[in-house]
Amino acid sequence: MSWDLLNSKVMFIALLIICNLLLLCFVLFMTKKTSPKIYLTDFACYKPPTSQKASKEHVIKQAIQSGYFSEQILDFMKKTLERSGLGDSTYLAEIFFDQKYHPSMKAARREVEMTVFGAVDTLLAKTGVRCEDIGILIVNCCIYNTVPSLSSVVVNKYKFRENIITYNLTGMGCSAGLLAIGLAKQLLQVHHNSYALIVSTESITENVYIGKDRSKLLINCLFRVGGAAILLSNRPSDRNNSKYQLLHTVHTNTSSSDRSYNCILREEDTAGIVGVTINKDLLTSAIATIESNLTTVGYLILPIKEKLLYMINYIARKLIPASSIQPYIPNYRKAVEHFIPHVGGKPVLDELQRTLGFSDEGMEASRMTLYRYGNTSSSSIWYGLAYVEAKGRVKKGDRIWQIAFGSGFKCNSIIWRAMRTVDYDDSNPWTEEIVGFPVPVNLMGGEPFTVYFEPSK
Repeated sequence: MSWDLLNSKVMFIALLIICNLLLLCFVLFMTKKTSPKIYLTDFACYKPPTSQKASKEHVIKQAIQSGYFSEQILDFMKKTLERSGLGDSTYLAEIFFDQKYHPSMKAARREVEMTVFGAVDTLLAKTGVRCEDIGILIVNCCIYNTVPSLSSVVVNKYKFRENIITYNLTGMGCSAGLLAIGLAKQLLQVHHNSYALIVSTESITENVYIGKDRSKLLINCLFRVGGAAILLSNRPSDRNNSKYQLLHTVHTNTSSSDRSYNCILREEDTAGIVGVTINKDLLTSAIATIESNLTTVGYLILPIKEKLLYMINYIARKLIPASSIQPYIPNYRKAVEHFIPHVGGKPVLDELQRTLGFSDEGMEASRMTLYRYGNTSSSSIWYGLAYVEAKGRVKKGDRIWQIAFGSGFKCNSIIWRAMRTVDYDDSNPWTEEIVGFPVPVNLMGGEPFTVYFEPSK
């Protein structure tokens, strides 16, 4: 193939890409004019009482007192905690301060109610919205599932109106909070002049693994108590008193692949003890799902120059045999001012930073959330956004990118635009201690921990 012919093909394909981008811009413009705008009025994160603070030393002490774990397992847990990125002020459920671990439905329900009611109470007080004005309720909690559902528990507590639309999302992992935002968006496009309340939480009281399988021990080491309540509105009158406008929702689900489906799985071990297995396919499945999500996000938010550079690089690598051209990684920093990924763990944050090229300050909110609150599952991205607000970094017009991923395998991204500069907030969970952050990285542990994966099935 001659270089002239190759150049002609590249130019032709580049022209097609430009035409498609212009067509996309036209479609988005028309859609923007006809679809109602959706605003994030405000959100609130639950901050447990000081009595529930737990150091890494306490976690190991409690594990020893329980009598369930061998010396080898305890040593593995110690090493995992040391390298996890968690600090010594995360929160455990009340049951973990007893002499011995004795889970119960009553204790699990108490943990969830304290978290959910604490977050919703704070949100309603901040916004002044009446319960009778809320028309949509979505509650997500992955492992804990009760009858009546958690959404019914919330309706009963706050006496919401009888025709409220309710959804209860379970078993959907750490990305369910952003999935709930996408669901609320679709509902608000149909139900005009409405408020949607989203509640994201998880319960760890009944979900600690007490067996010998190392691949099921990450929940014990990383997951902590936390929850968030978010209020969305499509009312035009809320434009001036809302914090953010919802710009994009991108959802990627690769559950049709057996490797993705089985990479994180709640099941019994050989002794009949229930836990969440992480097998060797997790890394491959996560990379494929997140890359697909990033591609779609980039198509929506990146400047045209970055899109063209990426596409030309991609085409060149496909057309030129044995190409030595390195893949081009778009500069996402030109598209968003604040990047808030889910705090799955320190290695996950390290890899995202390396791949996307964000600075240490750009990753600060998620790293400090992991350090201070641990992995609170689907609510962790809201603690991250609260951190950025507490630092006074959110200015009018700023774009915020939240991304979360979890079992399935699923990856969800949400893009917001700040409607105003966010002011000081007494109910922010970081307010009383924000002056002490960020914590120097060298105090957070060094080498990444090794996960002992089960063989894939």
